[in-house]
Amino acid sequence: MDWLFFAEVTLAGLGSGALLALTALAFVLIYKATRVINLAVGEILMLGGYLFFAFSAGFGLPVWAAIPLAIAGGGAVGALVERALIRPMLGEAPISVFMVTVGLGSVLMGVAELVWNTDPRALPDFMGATPVFIGEAYVSRKIAIGFAVAGVVIALFLLLFRFWRGGVALRATASDQAAAYSCGINVPGVFSLAWIVACATAAGAGILVGAIGGISPTMGVFGLSALVVVIIGGLDSVLGALVGGLLIGLVEAWAGTFLGGEFKLVTTFSLLIAALMIRPYGLFGTVEIERL
Repeated sequence: MDWLFFAEVTLAGLGSGALLALTALAFVLIYKATRVINLAVGEILMLGGYLFFAFSAGFGLPVWAAIPLAIAGGGAVGALVERALIRPMLGEAPISVFMVTVGLGSVLMGVAELVWNTDPRALPDFMGATPVFIGEAYVSRKIAIGFAVAGVVIALFLLLFRFWRGGVALRATASDQAAAYSCGINVPGVFSLAWIVACATAAGAGILVGAIGGISPTMGVFGLSALVVVIIGGLDSVLGALVGGLLIGLVEAWAGTFLGGEFKLVTTFSLLIAALMIRPYGLFGTVEIERL
């Protein structure tokens, strides 16, 4: 075996896995606070890429201004969706709320096609093309930057959940909403905060994903791979999103390189089925016992 080539494939897989973990974090934040599986995360990711394209290429703003504006735009969409669509659905059957997010994803994709049409586009290059070497192994600069940014963001979230007052309120709300109310926590405010931060995170991930592979209205399919990540890692675990993302990134890179591209999804979903059979709540998910 060519070990240098294997190392390069592995590093590329870790870079892709970090982006999956960052996207999975958006799933985790919303589910952790509201017990809603937001299937529109992939379309929010897509929207983040298009907003960056609009601000940078359309309005001619510098990158340092276009990036935060695109991320803020994702957060604003999250706030609007939570207030207008999700909050009125509180108390309804989980499948009803889930279907609302499915419809939301379709609407966002349709809006992107109407505004920017269906042609794939390349984002302005703001990362450069200078190669990165770890030892003798080559890593794409964009992949390396994506890995670094995702790692920093996930580490920051782990610290915020542990020490920030808002993170503590989110964990308390996730554990027991009634108890959180009794302690004076603004539960609807926590719900809104979770949606804003999660959608802003997804929009940021969309900029990174778009910078590597370009943007198109169908790039939201990346969110499905991230959904596999959170199911394997645990729907309510930030650490699970990190571990699951890196694991899926490695598996897809190895399968696609050594078995063929057609085996990537087969391998990924085989791993998903195996994980569900062994640990239905995910590697780091909270085990819930229901008494009948």
